[in-house]
Amino acid sequence: MLRHLGLAAVAALLLVAASYGLEPFRNFQLATVAAYLCATAGLTVLTGLNGQLSLGHGALMATGAYTVALCQNAFADAGITGGWLLPVSLGAAVLAALAVGAVVGVAAARLRGPYLAGVTLAVAVVVPALTVTFDGVFNGEQGLAVPVEPPPAALGVYFPYERWQLWVTAAATLLALLLLANLVRSRYGRTFRAVRDDEVAARLAGIHVARTQVLAFVVSAAGAGLGGALLAVLAQSVSPGAFSLTLSLFLLMAVVIGGLGSLAGAAWGAVLLVALPDVTHAVTEQLTLSPAVAQRVEGNLPLAIFGLTLVVVMIAAPGGVQGLLSRLTRAFSARPAGRRRP
Repeated sequence: MLRHLGLAAVAALLLVAASYGLEPFRNFQLATVAAYLCATAGLTVLTGLNGQLSLGHGALMATGAYTVALCQNAFADAGITGGWLLPVSLGAAVLAALAVGAVVGVAAARLRGPYLAGVTLAVAVVVPALTVTFDGVFNGEQGLAVPVEPPPAALGVYFPYERWQLWVTAAATLLALLLLANLVRSRYGRTFRAVRDDEVAARLAGIHVARTQVLAFVVSAAGAGLGGALLAVLAQSVSPGAFSLTLSLFLLMAVVIGGLGSLAGAAWGAVLLVALPDVTHAVTEQLTLSPAVAQRVEGNLPLAIFGLTLVVVMIAAPGGVQGLLSRLTRAFSARPAGRRRP
């Protein structure tokens, strides 16, 4: 616990220091990485530690995003102001995603393999469709605005808004990572891994397998809901197009490429999710294409790049980026064995 607190404090200080040296756009990108990290960390707990495959985490992110939008709009319509509003809205988003995750988790605990993937895939398709069906509440394809108050006046009139976004997002993400890191190291984390490795042996050891799987899904859903809510706060808007099935696929591929079963691997996956659009745009600019073809290529190229990266990583480093770095660190730190005396 103390070690994790120390790491979180050091990370917070480094982020604050870095925010003063980065331009506003880079601060916004770093805040986006932090938002995605909540979702990838939660998916790492579910898939990496507990062995459950989910293709619907984009829908859980949408649940958190729409909840924070509805809460912020309700506060704005009522004329309520204050610095406590955003934490309350984020907390409501986590609770809403947690509730949806509990419902899906109960169904998922009865399924295995492709059947589990099919259920979560259905969730990824149904939830964005509901926002279009009930357009009176969710405003259909146009989505909802997310009103957010400016930075506190104590920070100064000219305090960059992007820096404030980074601070808020990083604070929420570090708190979530602190809780997840302690969970992974606790008895519950060992139970997750036991169920992942062998359900029969875990059941013989007295572990309630179904309850453990539901708990893992609930924890993962809470992380995804927080990540979606933070993305909505950063963009100050939310729409169903931002949480399509493609996002769920990207999240799963990101945690596999970063390294399953490791929160550090989830961080690498979040970085990839933010860097991918820049790479795609740079590649498209180098090609001489008509505007229509360029738009089509830029829309499909991210998935192709992610898929190719996934194949390369699985061949060259089955443990993902973090697994490769861990092996390199152990190789460089290992001392050469001395010669034996005759």
